[in-house]
Amino acid sequence: MIHVEELSLIIILRISFLIAGNKNIEQVNQIRESLEIMGENSTAFSLPQPHLLRTKLCNLHDSDLDPSYIKRREELKGLVTSMIQPKMVRGKFLNGKEFVSFLEQILEALNKGDIPSTVSLVEVFNKGVVDQCLKLYNDMMSRVSLPLSEDLIREAHEESKTKVMVVFEEQRFGRHHAKTSVERLESEIQKIYANLYLKNEYESAKLCEGLYSSCEDKVDELQELRLPSMAKFNAGFTQCNRSFEEGCHGPSKAVYEKRIEKMLGKSRLQFIKDYNNRLFNWLVGFSLVMVVVGRFILKFFLVEAAAWILFIFLETYTRIFWSPESLYYNPVWHLVVTVWENVVYSPVLDLDRWAIPLAWVSLTLLLFWRCYGKRKCSGGALLPVYAFQTGSSNPRVRRSD
Repeated sequence: MIHVEELSLIIILRISFLIAGNKNIEQVNQIRESLEIMGENSTAFSLPQPHLLRTKLCNLHDSDLDPSYIKRREELKGLVTSMIQPKMVRGKFLNGKEFVSFLEQILEALNKGDIPSTVSLVEVFNKGVVDQCLKLYNDMMSRVSLPLSEDLIREAHEESKTKVMVVFEEQRFGRHHAKTSVERLESEIQKIYANLYLKNEYESAKLCEGLYSSCEDKVDELQELRLPSMAKFNAGFTQCNRSFEEGCHGPSKAVYEKRIEKMLGKSRLQFIKDYNNRLFNWLVGFSLVMVVVGRFILKFFLVEAAAWILFIFLETYTRIFWSPESLYYNPVWHLVVTVWENVVYSPVLDLDRWAIPLAWVSLTLLLFWRCYGKRKCSGGALLPVYAFQTGSSNPRVRRSD
C-alpha cells in the first residue's frame, strides 16, 4: 500500500532541492512545463491544517492532530486507492516503501540521463538536423576562395550562418526544448569559422611571402645591372610594387606592406648611392675603350680625340676637386646622366639586356669591314695595264695585281 504522506514528502523534497537558491532556474522551468503537461487530467483534494505547531508535526501523534484533518486524510487515502493500481515490477506488487525506493531509482536514472526525457528525445531528433546544417555551412564556406580580407571572410561567415539558422528553424523539432541544439549548432559553426580563419591567415601569409620573395629577387637583380640605369630601376620598382598590391590579399597584407615598403626604400637608397660611382667608372672605361677603337680600329682622329677629352675631363676634375662626389652636383654631370639614361634604357631598347649581343654584332661587322671592305675598295683593274718604255716599240704587260 502506498503511503501518501511519504510520497508527498519525497516529491516536495525533490522539488525544493531543485528550486533551492534559484541556481538551476532553467531546469525548474522544464519541470514545471512537464508537470503542466502531465496535469491536464488531474483531481484536486484539499487538506485542512493538521496542527498549529507546524514545526513539530513530525513529533505529533494522530491523537494530537485536528480530527477534521484525520478525517480528510482517510478520505484522501481512499481516493488515491480507488484511482491507482498497485505497481507491479518483475511480476511482484510493490508496497509503499518498495514503490518509494523504485521511484527514487527512476529519478536517479532520469538525472543521469539513462532514461530519455522530453528534452533528450528532442535533442536526439535535432542532432540529425544540426549535422545537416553543419554540412550546409561547410559547403557554403568551402566555395569561398582564400585568402580574403578580414571583412570579406566575416561577411561570408555571417551570410552563411544566417542561411543555416533559417534552415535549422524550419526543420528543427520542439519549440521549448531546442535551446541545447541551437547552442551546439552555434558552437560548432564558430569552431569551423575559427579553423577557416586560421587557414585564411596561413594562405594570406603564404601568398604575400611568395610575392615578397619575388619582389626581393627582382630588386636584387636591379641592383646588379651591367649598365646602371635609374629609369630601369624605377620601372622595375614600380612593377614590383604594383604586382604586390594586386596579388597580396588577406589579413597578412598590412604586415607585408610594411616589410616590402621598408625593403624597397633601403634598396632604392643603396642603388642611388652606387649609381653615380658605377656610372663614373663606366664612363672612364668607355673613354679608354674608344681611344683604342678610334686609333687602332677605326683610325679616325676625331673619335680618338673625343675619347681623350672625356677621359681627361673625368680624371682631372676629380683630381682638382678631390672626390668624384663633387662632380655629381655639376650641371654638366646632370646632362651626361640624362643622355646616358636616354641611351641605355627606353621603351624601345633596353641596352642593359641587349648590350652584349649588339657588341658582338658590331665587332663582327667591324672585322668584316676591315678585312674585306678595304680590299674590295682598293682592288686592281679588271683589264691589264700596259706600260711602254721610252725608245721601245714593244709594250710590256704589267699586271696590276
